[in-house]
This record gives sequence, C-alpha cells and structure tokens, in this order.
Amino acid sequence: MAKVFHSACPLNCWDSCGFQVTVEGGKVVKVEGDPDHPITKGKICGRGRMLEKRANSQDRLLHPLKKVNGEFRQISWNEALDEIGGKMASIKEQYGTTAILHSHDYANSGLLTNLDSRFFNCFGGVTELTGSICWGSGIEAQNWDFGDAYSHAPGDLANSKNIVIWGRNVARTNMHLYQNLQNVKKNFTKIYVIDPVYNATAKLADEYITIKPGFDGLLAAGIIKEMLRLKLEDKEFIKNFSLGFSDLEQLINGISLTEISSLCEVPEAAITNLARIYADRPVATIMGLGMQRYKNGGNTIRLIDALVAVSGNIGIPGGGANYANKQVGQSFDLSTLTIPERRQTSRQFTMMKQAEGILKAVDPEIKMIIVTCGNPLTQVPDTNKVKVAFSAVDTLVVFDQFMTDTAQLADYVLPVATAFETEDIYYSSMYHHYVNHGPKLVEPPGEAKTDEWIWAGLAERLGFGEDFVFSREEWLKLGMQNLETHGITLEKIRAEKFLELPVEAIPWSNRKFKTPSGKYEFTSSKALIAGFDGKISLSLPSETKWSNPELAEKYPYSLLTIHPLRSNHSQHYHLFEQPPKVKIEVALSVAEEHGLKEQDYVRIWNERGEIKGYVTILKNAHPGTINIDEGIWSRFGGPVNMLTSSDESDNRMGSTLYDCLVNIEKLNLS
Repeated sequence: MAKVFHSACPLNCWDSCGFQVTVEGGKVVKVEGDPDHPITKGKICGRGRMLEKRANSQDRLLHPLKKVNGEFRQISWNEALDEIGGKMASIKEQYGTTAILHSHDYANSGLLTNLDSRFFNCFGGVTELTGSICWGSGIEAQNWDFGDAYSHAPGDLANSKNIVIWGRNVARTNMHLYQNLQNVKKNFTKIYVIDPVYNATAKLADEYITIKPGFDGLLAAGIIKEMLRLKLEDKEFIKNFSLGFSDLEQLINGISLTEISSLCEVPEAAITNLARIYADRPVATIMGLGMQRYKNGGNTIRLIDALVAVSGNIGIPGGGANYANKQVGQSFDLSTLTIPERRQTSRQFTMMKQAEGILKAVDPEIKMIIVTCGNPLTQVPDTNKVKVAFSAVDTLVVFDQFMTDTAQLADYVLPVATAFETEDIYYSSMYHHYVNHGPKLVEPPGEAKTDEWIWAGLAERLGFGEDFVFSREEWLKLGMQNLETHGITLEKIRAEKFLELPVEAIPWSNRKFKTPSGKYEFTSSKALIAGFDGKISLSLPSETKWSNPELAEKYPYSLLTIHPLRSNHSQHYHLFEQPPKVKIEVALSVAEEHGLKEQDYVRIWNERGEIKGYVTILKNAHPGTINIDEGIWSRFGGPVNMLTSSDESDNRMGSTLYDCLVNIEKLNLS
C-alpha cells in the first residue's frame, strides 16, 4: 500500500525544497512538493522530481567494482575496503598522507556529507581542494568587503522599492525567488535585469539591460561614477561605516563614462538611469554566480558590492548585496563533526587547477585520488588536461551511484546510497535559511552503502575506527548540538519537517562588519594580509580583444556555460527519456555572420578542445555570445569543459569558466 512521507531535496541548489515522497512496495514511486513548506510551498522543479528516477534507475551501481586488465569486475565490500585501506596505509608509510588527493565537489547538501573531512583529518591530513568552480571568487570578494557573504531573508524583498537581478536567471535556477518577484511586482516594486542573455527572468522585468559578458564590474563602476557626479551617494555611510573610499574614488576618476559605456556595451543614458535607480532606496541587488567566473571575477563582485555600499543599500530593509548566505551553514557545529585538530599535515590545490597540481606534484607525488560528491571529468575546467592527470595516478577511487565519466576511469568504484536511502538534514547557503529533515524511506538497492558506512569501514582498517563508532542519529546530533540553545533539536525537526535557523534576516543592520577594521572595506585589509594589493581595480576578462587581441582574432565569440534546466550539473543527463544532444545557443549576430539556421550542426572550438552540437538562435542575446549548458556527459557529446580554461580568478578562489573565447563553423551531417 502506498504511503506518503515528508522529505527534502538534497541537490546543491538555491531553493532547498520540502518534499512529499510516495513509497510503495519498498520503492520511491513519486516525488512532489510539500505544500506546508514556508518557502517552497509545494512547488518543485523537474530536477527534484527526477530524484525518483535516480533512485530507481536500472543503471544504478549495485556492487563494488574493481578494474582488472581494463575491465570492471564485481568484488566484495571486504575485498574493496581491504585493498583500498591497504593501499592508503602503504602510501602513508612510504610517501606521507598528502600523496593522497581528496577530489570533491558539492553534488549534495546533507549535513553528514562533511564526514569525509572527518575521515581525512583522522587519517592525518591529505591534499585538499580550495576555492570553488562555482561561486568561489564571489565568496572571497565579499569576505574582503564585508568580512563574510550574507544575504537578506527572502521575505525582505517585500520591503524593496527596486530590485536589480544582476547576471542571474532565477526562473531557471531559483524558481521560488521568481515567484517572490512576481508577488512583489504586484505591489509596484520595480524589477531590473542586467544580463547578456534575454531570459525568462528578463521577461518579468520592467527594464532589461544587455551587457557584454564579463564586463559587469565596469558597469557597476560607471553607475558609481554617475552617482558621485549627481551627488546621490550615501555620505553618512561612507564617512562613518566604511574604509578606503578615497581609493575607490580615485579609481573611478581615472576612467570616463564614455570609455565604460564602450567597453561594457551599455549606453551612457542607461548607466545614468541605473544611478538614479540605486539612489531610490531601498534597492535589493540579487547577484548570480556566473559573472564572477572570469579572471576579473573577484573585482566584479567587489565593484557591485561597492555600488551597493555607495548607494546606501547595506544593512537596510529591502536592500543588500545578495550573493550568498553563509550564515546558514555556520549555524551547525561542523568542527565537532570534522575534528580539524586531528589533521597533522596538509597540502592544497585549487579546485580549478587540480589537474595541474596532480601532474606537477613532488615531495610527494599524488599516488591516489579519492573522488566524492563530484564528477571532475565532466565538471572541472579543461577536461582534456583533467583526463590526463586522473589517468596518471596509481589508484583512482570513486564513490558514486552511476558509471559517470570519472567512474569509467577509476580503479575502484564504490556504490553509494541516494538521499531517500539514509537520514540526513538538508540546507543551502544560497537563498532561504530553513533546514529540512530527510528521513530514510527505503533500503539502498543491491550492496549500495552510505558514505558514512564506507568511511567507518576504511577507518577501522586504518586504525582509527573508534572515531566512527556513532549511529546516524548520534552523528546528526553532534552536528546540531550548538542549535539546542535555540530550541532546534533532531527530535523537533523530525517532528516538524523543517525549522527556521537563527540567522539575521537583514545582515549588517548594526553596521558592524566582520572585517579587521569592523567597517565595510573598499580597500581590503584581509586582501593585504593575504598578499594582494587590497584595492579594487577596473580589470578586464583575460580573453577579450583588449586583453588578448591575437586570441580574439582567432576566436571572436564569448562562450557562456550556464546551468542546465533539467539537470543539476551533470547528475541527471543519463536519466532523460530521450538521450540529450548538445544544444549550442548563439546570438542572432553570430547566426547572421555564419548563415546559421535552427538545428544546423556546428563545431565550436578553441586551443583547448572542441565540441559539436545543434544550433538554437537566441534573438535577444548580447551580440557575439554563445551558450552551451554545462554538465553533459561525454557519451552524449560533451562536456563543454573541453573548451574552458582551468585558470584561477584574480583572488585565486574561483574559476574562469566564462572567460572563454571560441570560434564556430557549420558542419555537414553526412
């Protein structure tokens, strides 16, 4: 008999939805939204619904696999853990623990995904990844400006007079924010969208401003320049609550509005109008995660932050430089879960340059890679280089539910449970601040195990099994123990399904920042301490006709690689009813230059690689722009990261995925 249970979405996504999951005959048969959830209110996207297919797919990995003579064969868990644990012990003795690399990403958001850090800390510390392919340079930028990256609560948009959606298609990536925008618009809140692509969110806007990809920071500088000329700045905030404004002012005075307009390809009148809009407080600025995926990505976010500060929209209801909300994750006791004090040594590669790190590593070389919560052969930039690096190590171990591009390359593949097959609690530091409970609803198929079970088995073989002798319930209570003073317990969230975390709905309202000075810093002390200049600059992307004219002559078009509509990164492509094809979206200007029509077969290439696919024409995209959604597997013609650069952003904490020039040509299908 079918029964409906509460659950929650585990995907690394803005919305962090509440679920109602129907179980019948020991299987999940339907995933729907929970109408009681205060934010998501019963509406979920296709990616969430597809978790039923993910759990029940005939392609699930059911047994541990070992590659022998180039072919996978099934082995027992004891054999797998004995061999992997034995190799780890041998590597530790011969080369030291940092000869092992833990390659990870953020495929899921459960609290107990952090147990991987506990395992590697108890092992003694391995080579770890820093930064983020997705949002890293923006997080670091706001660390420099504010001391942390905090956003306003969703309900605060009702206080906004104007809302600027900057580089973010919330209709695709954040459906409940999109509904929120629809609601506040009915109350005469004005909505402005700044984006290279005229998307579904732009259709909702009162005004759409198209911009050259990668030049958002320059536009923000132009708006600041006009605010200062028109004397619209918030003098009181600048004088009493900020540091380094004179450096910003000197920077702004060094470039004309005409130059800014020419570079970012936004009319001067539009820039002046935006200055007046930002002065008409309160203005909420909602930033996307794409415009900081350039070499100048950190400066881009810092210039937008500076605009919000200069205009007096920090710490007020209806305002904010809304990029991320790290308060959410900070609510949990992660240090008790991960025990970082047990780490004896460590080495770091950035997530973007892990391939280069592997290939260049000495004292010690990388002998083993363990991959969790990710598919680096698809998601890490410069795929061809990543494949060379991951093929070069002695042993590659992959935890996964499916035979991904990365798993195909592995020596050992360990089958892991889905979210519905174990208990956890879920949250996201991207939009709202509710934590959701996800109970165990069904048993894992075959011999699939939880990550926690695998770590405990390896820990026992490596001599620190006592650090993993906890039940799932005990693990969850450890991670939540500092929330008990706020009345948030595991028992309560089990009973109530979701709870509001104790975060500031309007961050920085007391004008006390987490910077060394305690003020908002236009010139960053943290950056100076880290060895950077600390001042904001007017830097450009690295792949442009101004930065590299010879490259731009060969590859004249800007490539974007936005998130797919139907898959959370690379997680769902293999579950589509019809096998996916590479869709190459081109601006009308590109189509006209090459005589392209809908569904023409084309090749996109640069010096890093190539990809082939079928044309869709974007009639309102910024001239010279091409988009290919990220995440598509190699067996379907991807990934697009064969084209992207593994370079790091200006603050070294983010990728340069969008800083990518390409060329295009039409091909014959025959």
